[in-house]
Amino acid sequence: MAVRLPSTHPADAPLRVLAPARTLPASSVLAAALPLLFLHVDYQPGFHVHAGPASAHVVLSDLAVLAVALSALAAGLRHGFAPLRAGTLVWAAGAVFLADVAAGSVYPRLWTADYAVGTHAVTAGKFAEYGLLALSVPLLVRARRDLALLLGVLAAWSVAATVVGLAQIFGADICEAWPAGRRQPSFLGHHDFASLSGAALGAALVALALRPVWRPPAAPLAVAGLSGAAGLVLSGSSAGAIGLAAGAGALVLAARLRGWVDLRRAAAVAGVVGVVLGGVFVMRAGEINQFLRFVGLEKAKAEKKAVQSYVQRTLLAYIGWRIFEDNPIGGAGWQASSELATYGPYLPAARREFPSAPAQAFPSPAHPWGVQNAYVQALSDLGAVGLLTLLGLLASGLVVAGRAALRAPPDRAVPALGALVALLVAMGILSALGLVAGIPLDALLWLSLGLAVHAAGRTQRGLA
Repeated sequence: MAVRLPSTHPADAPLRVLAPARTLPASSVLAAALPLLFLHVDYQPGFHVHAGPASAHVVLSDLAVLAVALSALAAGLRHGFAPLRAGTLVWAAGAVFLADVAAGSVYPRLWTADYAVGTHAVTAGKFAEYGLLALSVPLLVRARRDLALLLGVLAAWSVAATVVGLAQIFGADICEAWPAGRRQPSFLGHHDFASLSGAALGAALVALALRPVWRPPAAPLAVAGLSGAAGLVLSGSSAGAIGLAAGAGALVLAARLRGWVDLRRAAAVAGVVGVVLGGVFVMRAGEINQFLRFVGLEKAKAEKKAVQSYVQRTLLAYIGWRIFEDNPIGGAGWQASSELATYGPYLPAARREFPSAPAQAFPSPAHPWGVQNAYVQALSDLGAVGLLTLLGLLASGLVVAGRAALRAPPDRAVPALGALVALLVAMGILSALGLVAGIPLDALLWLSLGLAVHAAGRTQRGLA
């Protein structure tokens, strides 16, 4: 009689022994991508892909977006695409805006042979690429632990950025630091530094306002709040601070309408925002005084000519407006406002309008500054249609997030309020940065839109 001996081969071992005790959530891919999405392109390795006369520079953040999109697709195939249904308004507005951008990279060739269709089509594609983040958030963030993971990574990366900014302001010559004592870029750039810091501080303000009805772990949110507030001040981004103030106002108003915030907590939120606004004002006091002298509200005094940020932004917006006046419907073409052939004819008028501005403040082939205001650039590059489609996209996010914030139960309204604050921060910073492909501000914009859709979906279903 044959006797069957027990096998000791690993393949015959019980499954519970060989299987991992716990698998990583799909949202871990999005969490791992956050540091790359909020990192200046100069600090990312990359390579060029050539297609005829056009060339695309692919960096780690591009690969991170692709990884997030593929993970979201896998999650949708496995668990369903129902979370996307709540975002119909956002998806429609986003599709119209990105279609307008795509068209704007092609139709200028109809009237000028100098417009580089291949080059601008590449940047339009890269700009649209970040839109995949909005679609990915509702598919990857399906449980409270997913939100907690994203918040933890956001807080940690905000701390890292703020530490670098602090080192820079005290004289550390790292990451293209500005002179000691002045506003600093950290490892992102001034306004992108404000994007990250504003998102982190916004999450902390939501927790502060909703503390009576929502009690998350205090430590990570306190860290996010402190690092975000310090980072915003260090960045010196007045546009970011104004966006934060608008976001905090919307947060308090929505929470007050729901009966979730009393006057004491509203005052605490206002106090935090006031400190940030005051810190940014101190950081930018010299440039603000220069701008007041420029507009005649303060007595001018003799001083060495240097490029002043607010004056230069006004100058660039003037050129952008003049481009729009001559191209009111469809604009001069996507990114055309940065090309000499487009802005060159308006330089003489700009020099007459701004006679005290130094030469380096004006755009040139060596310094194609661009318009540096997304709303004016939408007009100059894409015309009135472009501005309407951009505003439509932003309005769709505000409507979806605001509706969820006013209707959802407390724990489900939290991400809606976070999306509302983050989106308003992004809208503020858009007034100081142009429509540029592949920068951290793009990530904040599309992630906040995706979070708004996620929050709207939570009003229609339970969440684990």
